Amino acid sequence: MSTLDATATSPHTTQLRDLRSFWRVTLAIIAPLPMLALAVGTALNPASPGAEFLTTVSDTAAEQARAGAVQWFGAAFVIGIVPAIIAVALVTRRRTPRLTTLGLLLAGTGFLAGISSLPDEGVLALLTVQERQDPAVIDAIVGAYWETTLVGIGTGLFLLGLMLGLSLLGIALWRSKAAPTWMGLALAVGAFTHPFIPTNTAVAAGLLVASIGFAGASRALLTTSNDDFDLPPLPQRSGQKRTR
Repeated sequence: MSTLDATATSPHTTQLRDLRSFWRVTLAIIAPLPMLALAVGTALNPASPGAEFLTTVSDTAAEQARAGAVQWFGAAFVIGIVPAIIAVALVTRRRTPRLTTLGLLLAGTGFLAGISSLPDEGVLALLTVQERQDPAVIDAIVGAYWETTLVGIGTGLFLLGLMLGLSLLGIALWRSKAAPTWMGLALAVGAFTHPFIPTNTAVAAGLLVASIGFAGASRALLTTSNDDFDLPPLPQRSGQKRTR
C-alpha cells in the first residue's frame, strides 16, 4: 500500500471539506461579468472614447448621473477581470499549456499595470464638475501625468495584455476544444479589435463579444467534473494544525 493510501485510510486522519465545486462554480459565474460590466459602462458613458479631457468634462457636466453610474460598472470590471482571466487559464492550462501560460502572464500583468498606474479621466472629470474645480488646471495635471514614465510603461503593458494576452487566451480556449470554436474566437477578436473602434456603442459591442468569449470558460467550468478541475484536498492528520 502506498504512503498516500495508508494516510487516506488511517483512523488518525480526517478529510477536509471539498470546496472544488465552490471554486469551479464561482469562477464560472465571474468569468463573463467584468467585460459585460465594462460594455454597459462604455455604452452609458457620456464622453466619447479618446476625447480630450476638457471635452470629457463638458460631456460629464451635462450627464452627471450617467457619468456616476459608469464608475460603478468600471469598479466591477476592475474587481473581476483578474479572476476572469484565471478562470480561462484554468480551463485551458492542461490542453494548451504554453499558450495559456503566455496569455495569462501578458493579460494578468497588463491589466494589473494598467489598473495601478493609468489615470481614470472619467473619475477626474466627474470630480472636477462636482467639486467645481477649474477644468484647465485639472487638464494640465492630467496631461503631465500621462507624460510620466510610469504611465507610459503602464499604458504599453495594458495594451499588450488587452490585445495580445486576451487574444492568446482566446486562441487557447479555441484550440483546447473546451468550448465551441466561436466562443474562443469571440474572446480573441473582441479583445483585439475594440481599442480601434471610434464610438462608445461600437466599443461596447466589441466588449460584449469578448464577454461572450469569457462565457466559453464558464460553460467549460460548469460542465467539467471536480476531478478534472483540480485535485481533492489532502487528508489532515490528527494533531496537525487545521488550515482553513
